[in-house]
Amino acid sequence: MSSVAVLTQESFNEHRSGLVADSAGDEEAPAYKDAFPPLPEKAASPEGTQEPVNAWTSKIRPLKSSVITQVFHVPLEERKYKDINQFGEGDQAKVCVDIMHKTGAHLELSMAKDQGLSIMVSGKLDAVMKARKEIVSRLQTQASATVAIPKEHHRFVIGKNGEKLQELELKTATKIQIPRPDDPSNHIKISGTKEGLEKAKHEILLISAEQDKRAVERVNIDKVFHPFITGAYNKLVADMMQETGARINVPPPSVNKTEIVITGEKEQVALAVAMIKKIYEGKKNATTIAVEVKKSQHKYVIGPKGNTLQEILEKTGVSVEIPPPDSNSETVILRGEPDRLGQALTEVYAKANSYTVSSVVAPSWLHRFIIGKKGQNLAKITQQMPKVHIEFTEGEDKITLEGPTKDMQMVQSQMEAIVTDLVSRMDYMEISVDPRFHRHLIGKGGANINRIKDLHKVSVRIPPDNEKSHLIRIEGDPQGVQEASKELLELASRMENERTKDLIIEQRFHRAIIGQKGEKIKDVRDKFPEVIINFPDPAAKSDIVQLRGPRNEVEKCSKFMAKMVADMVENGFFLSVPIFKQFHKNIIGKGGANIKKIREETNTRIDLPAENSNSEMIVITGKKENCEAARIRILSIQKELANITEMEVSIPSKLHNSLIGSKGRFVRSIMEECGGVHIHFPTEGSGIDTVTIRGPAEEVEKAKKQLLSLAQDKQTKSHTAELKAKPEYHKFLIGKGGGNIRKVRDSTGARIIFPTLDDEDQELITVVGTEEAVREAQKELEELIKSLDNVVEDVMNVDPKHHRYFVARRGQVLRDIADEYGGVMVSFPRSGANSDKVTLKGAKDCVEAAKKRMLEIIEDLDAQVTMECVIPQKFHRSIMGPKGSRIQGITRDHNVQIKFPERVDGPGKGAPVDPTAPKKCDVIVLSGRKERCEAAVEALKALVPVTTEVEVPFELHRYIIGQKGSGIRKMMDEFEVNIQVPAPELQSDIISITGLANHLDRAKEGLLERVKELTAEQEDRSLRSFKLTITVDPKYHPKIIGRKGAKITNIRTEHDVNIQFPDKNDDNQDQITITGYEHKATAARDAIQAIVDELEEMISEDITLDARVHARIIGARGKGIRKIMDEFKVDLRFPQPGAADPNQVFVTGRPELVDEAIDHLLNLEEEYVSTLVEVVEGEFTPKYMSSSEDFPSFGAPVAATNKASPWGPKRF
Repeated sequence: MSSVAVLTQESFNEHRSGLVADSAGDEEAPAYKDAFPPLPEKAASPEGTQEPVNAWTSKIRPLKSSVITQVFHVPLEERKYKDINQFGEGDQAKVCVDIMHKTGAHLELSMAKDQGLSIMVSGKLDAVMKARKEIVSRLQTQASATVAIPKEHHRFVIGKNGEKLQELELKTATKIQIPRPDDPSNHIKISGTKEGLEKAKHEILLISAEQDKRAVERVNIDKVFHPFITGAYNKLVADMMQETGARINVPPPSVNKTEIVITGEKEQVALAVAMIKKIYEGKKNATTIAVEVKKSQHKYVIGPKGNTLQEILEKTGVSVEIPPPDSNSETVILRGEPDRLGQALTEVYAKANSYTVSSVVAPSWLHRFIIGKKGQNLAKITQQMPKVHIEFTEGEDKITLEGPTKDMQMVQSQMEAIVTDLVSRMDYMEISVDPRFHRHLIGKGGANINRIKDLHKVSVRIPPDNEKSHLIRIEGDPQGVQEASKELLELASRMENERTKDLIIEQRFHRAIIGQKGEKIKDVRDKFPEVIINFPDPAAKSDIVQLRGPRNEVEKCSKFMAKMVADMVENGFFLSVPIFKQFHKNIIGKGGANIKKIREETNTRIDLPAENSNSEMIVITGKKENCEAARIRILSIQKELANITEMEVSIPSKLHNSLIGSKGRFVRSIMEECGGVHIHFPTEGSGIDTVTIRGPAEEVEKAKKQLLSLAQDKQTKSHTAELKAKPEYHKFLIGKGGGNIRKVRDSTGARIIFPTLDDEDQELITVVGTEEAVREAQKELEELIKSLDNVVEDVMNVDPKHHRYFVARRGQVLRDIADEYGGVMVSFPRSGANSDKVTLKGAKDCVEAAKKRMLEIIEDLDAQVTMECVIPQKFHRSIMGPKGSRIQGITRDHNVQIKFPERVDGPGKGAPVDPTAPKKCDVIVLSGRKERCEAAVEALKALVPVTTEVEVPFELHRYIIGQKGSGIRKMMDEFEVNIQVPAPELQSDIISITGLANHLDRAKEGLLERVKELTAEQEDRSLRSFKLTITVDPKYHPKIIGRKGAKITNIRTEHDVNIQFPDKNDDNQDQITITGYEHKATAARDAIQAIVDELEEMISEDITLDARVHARIIGARGKGIRKIMDEFKVDLRFPQPGAADPNQVFVTGRPELVDEAIDHLLNLEEEYVSTLVEVVEGEFTPKYMSSSEDFPSFGAPVAATNKASPWGPKRF
C-alpha cells in the first residue's frame, strides 16, 4: 500500500508545529485507486454508446476551464530527497510550498509502491509549466549533455529576443546554455532530467537540420550594372524572386556597394545566381557614351525619386549614370545597346531641357506686395501653372522662376506685369529717428502707428530695439508715404523737445505724495497732463522720482512737487499725548467719527496704539500749531469723560430697528439734541431689551425721556404676534425655496420671522406688521399648523427590490424626505419579511407630498437600466480626469451612476475564458434611465484619448523638452495632451501626441509652431556665432574696458556682441575675440580700434605737487579728482604711500588737454597752499575737516609728527 500526502501551505505549517496528530493508526489509509482514480480513455466511443462512468468522468462538467491538471513522475533513482520517513515534511515539503508561492499552481504529492514520486499540478497553463520546470530542477537530480551544431545556427536556437530559447527550456524543463558570439565553441550545453535532455537535444538538432537546407550567396557585380539586374522600377529582380523563390537584395543607388546578396533554399539560390550572372554577362560589354549636361539640369534628368531614370531604362533599356551631387562633374554616361543609345540620348536631352530657370528684376521691398496678403497674388499664378516654382530671396532685387519651358514664358510675363504695375504706383521712403523715440511713435498697443497706417494707407517698418537702427521705412502710395513721413517726423521732433529730470525725494514721502489709492498723485498728473511721473519700486529703496515731458512743463511740475515735499517736511512735527486706555474708544468714537472729525478739522494725522498694546500714548503728526490744537481737543474729551454718567433703559428689542432708523437717522438726531450723548443698542437678533446711554448726567436723562417717548409712539403703530409650531414643521411652512411663506406675506403684507439656530426658543414664530395684517397672517399660519398637527397614517406599496435604495447609507433618502416634508416618518418592513407595505405617518398634507415624492423616485428606479461600455483599462485614468472631475461631470449632467472595474495589473490577468468576450477590467457599468445611459456612454467614448504622430527633427527634441522638462510640460498643460518624445538612443524623428480628439489638432499646430521657432533660433544662433580677433597691445586693455567695465559694456550693448579679453595664462595676450553677427562684430572691432588710435595719440607728463594738498585735490571719497578727470578728459595718478617722491603726480591724455589739466592743478596747489599758510598762522583747524571721510588716503600720507596737521585728518 502506498502512502498519500495532499500538501498545502496550511497543512505544512501544522505539520511543523505539531498541531496535527498522527492518525495513521486510528483510521485506515485510503486505497490508491480511491485517492487517484484512473483517467478516462481518450479514444472516442462509437456514436450512440455511452462512456463508462467512473470517479473522474462523473465530476467533469461540459464546460471549458482555464485550469488544467498535469501529473509528473520522478523515479526513485532520480529523486533528490530520498528520505521516506520525512515524506510530506522536511526540505522536500518546503521546496513544494515555495514552488506554490512562486508559480501560483497547486501541488499534490503521492508516493508510488516503487518509492517513485508522483506530483499532480493544477492551475493555469503558464503556472503549471513554470511549476513543472521548478519541480524538475529542484526535486529531481540533474544530468547534463552537449550537442554540437554549426555556430551560425545558434541564433536560430535563441530566436528573436531569446523567445525561442525560453520556449524550448519551458517545453523540455531543461536549462540550455549557448556560447557567446565571441566564443569560437559550437557546443551547446543542456542540463536537466534524462527525458528532458533527450527532448531538448532532438529539438536543437531539428532546428539545425532545417537551417542546413538554407543557403546564402554573395555576388560582386560592378555598381553600373545593377540597374540592368533590377530592371526598370525593380520589375526584373521582382520577377526573378518570384520565379526562383529566393530573396535577392540589391543595394540601392545611394549606397556605394557592389555586393548582391541572395538567400533561400540551396537550389533556389543557385538558380537566382545563374540568372544574375547571365544578365551581367550579356551587359558587361555594353556600349557607353558620355555627354555633357549642365549640373543644374541633372535633377530634371533624375526626376522625382529617380522616376525619370527608371522611365528611360524602361523605354530604351539604357542605364543613365549621373555624377553624385557633391561632384563638380557635368558628364552623364549612357550605357546600353548601341542601337538604343540614340533614343536614350534624345530622352536625356528632352528631360534636361524640359525645365527652365529665369529671373524677374523686382526691388526687394516690393516682394511682399507681389506675394500679396496670405499669398493671394501668387496663388492666382500657381493655380494656373502648378509646376512653376517662384522663389523670393530676402535682400535681393530679383525673383527666381523655375518650371517647364512651355509654362515659363507666360509666368514670366505675368510677373513682369505685376512688378511694372507696382513700381508705377508704389513708393518708399526711409526717415531717420532716434531709437529711443521708436516705442513712443508706436504708442500703447501700437495705437499711434496703426492710426498712421490706416489714415495714409501705408506700411511702416520700425526696427526692433535690438537692431539699434535709426531708419524707419515707409512703403505705399507716393502721396501717403509723403504724408506719413511728415507726421512721423513731426512726432519725433516734438519728442526731441522732451526733457527727463530726476527729483531726489526721500522714500518716506513717496506714499504721502501718491496718497490713498493714488488720489494725490492723480491731482498732480491732472494739473500737468503732459508730464509722466515715475516713482521707484518700494523694494528698490531709491529716492529718485523721474519726470518726463515738455521742458517747460517738467520744470513747473518739478517746482510744484518740491513745494509739496517742503510742506511735508514742515508737517513732519509730532507730539505724544498720554490718554487713559479706557477712554481711547471714546476718542475714536463710533465708526471712528470723533477721531475723523479731529483729523479733518486740525489737518493732522492721529495714531492710536493697538488694542492689545499697554501703551497709552496717542501720537499726533502735522504742523506744530495744528498738533497743539488736536492735543487740546483730545484732552478735553478725556476731561469730559471723567464726569460722565451711564444709564440703562429697557425698550422691547422688536422696536430697536425702528428707533435707530434708516442708517441711524433717528438715534443720531437724539444724540445731537442731547449734547453728544452716546446711545448703544444691543446687537440685532440678540433678543436683549437693554439700551445703554452714556454722557453728562442731565443730557443722559434728557435722552432717556426722548427714547421712551419715541418707543411708545412706535408701539402704538406697530403690532407683533407670536405663535408656536414644532421645529420640524418650519421647513414645510416655509416651503421649497420659501414658496409657502411668500404666499402668506404677499396676501397679508405681514412680516414673518422664524427662529434662527442660535435662538433658545426654536418653536417661536413672530409676525410683525399692521394690526390687521398681523391678524390675517396669524390666522393663516394657525390653520396651517393645525392641519400639520392632524397626524394621519397612510400605507403605500413599494416593490421590495427598491427598499434597499431608500434605507441605504443609514436611511439618508428617508432623512431627506422627512426634512423636506414636515418630519414625516416612513417605515419600511424588516429585511427578510418579504412585504411591500410601507407606512407613512405625519401631517396629512406632509404625508401626501412625501408619498408623491416617493412615487417619483420609484418611477425613476423602474425605468433604470444597466448598460456596459467597453473601454480598455489603460484609458480609464484619463477618462476620470484630475480627481475624477470628468466622470463627476458626466454623472451630474446625465443623472446616471458610473462604476469602473477594479484595476488589474500584469498581462493576462482578468482575461475572459472566451477570447471574443471583453476583459472584465475593461467594462465600465452605467445605471440610470436608458436614454441617459446612452448619452453618458457617448460622452465616455468621446473622452477616450487618441494618438497622432508628428515628425520633428531629432536634434530639436532637447529644446522642445526644455530645461528639466519645463517646455514639454508647458505644452502638455496648455493643450491638455500627453506628448511622448522618443528616447535619445533611438535617434527617431517621430513624436507621439496622445489626448482627446478635439485637443490633438491644437497640440499638433502648437508643436509645429514651436519647431518653426526653434529652427529660426538655430539659424539666428548660427549667424550670431561669427568670430573675429583684433590685436591690441595689453597695456591698452584696461582703458578699453573702462571704469568698472563701463566702456566695454557700452560697446557690447551698442553692437550686441560678446567681447572676450585674454586670460592671464593665455599665450596670445594681445588677442581680443569678438563674437556676434558679422556686421556688428566688424562695427565693434572698429569701435575698439578707434579707442586704441586715440590712446596711441596720448602723452603722459609728471608734475610736482605739494603732497600736503593731495588730499584736498582728491576730495571726499575721490569726488574732486573725478571731477577734474571728467572735465579735462585726462587720467591722474597720485603717488602711493612710501613712494620715493611723494610730490610727483602723473597726468595722461591728449597733449592739449594734459597742458590744461596741469595748469588747473598748479592753480589749485597755489590756492590750497596759500590757505594752508593762513590757517597755520592763525592756529585754527576747521571743525568740519576733522573727519577722516573728508580726506581718504588716495595719495601719500603726510609724515607723522607730534603736532596735528592743520589740514587733513587728525592723527592721534
